[in-house]
Amino acid sequence: MHTFWYTPNMSNLPPTLTVKFFRTETGNEPVREWLIDLPRDHRKAVGTDIKTVQFGWPIGMPVVRKMEPDLWEVRIDLKEKIARVLFTVEARTMVLLHGFIKKSEKTPASDLETARQRKAALKRKR
Repeated sequence: MHTFWYTPNMSNLPPTLTVKFFRTETGNEPVREWLIDLPRDHRKAVGTDIKTVQFGWPIGMPVVRKMEPDLWEVRIDLKEKIARVLFTVEARTMVLLHGFIKKSEKTPASDLETARQRKAALKRKR
């Protein structure tokens, strides 16, 4: 559990960001599908940390790390595993681009590339 500067009564405050899942041209939502496959307690931890970002944005380490321009990761501790959700922010909306379980110290290049491609697809839709 992380301690932050805001109070537990955040539910009375409006969120700083809205949250949406990236949607492919075929209508799939890869992060939602990834979440559904996780155990319930892991889904809850991921959701809690995403909500922390939603209400506390902008927020830094240990919850959020900037990966590159317009791309951040939510860092989720699942006790025996580490999860990451890569996202971008567009017009006060947190768009969840890619989620994965981290297996090494460094974020795999393939996961970063997936997030980059989805971010580029968002820009093409505008």
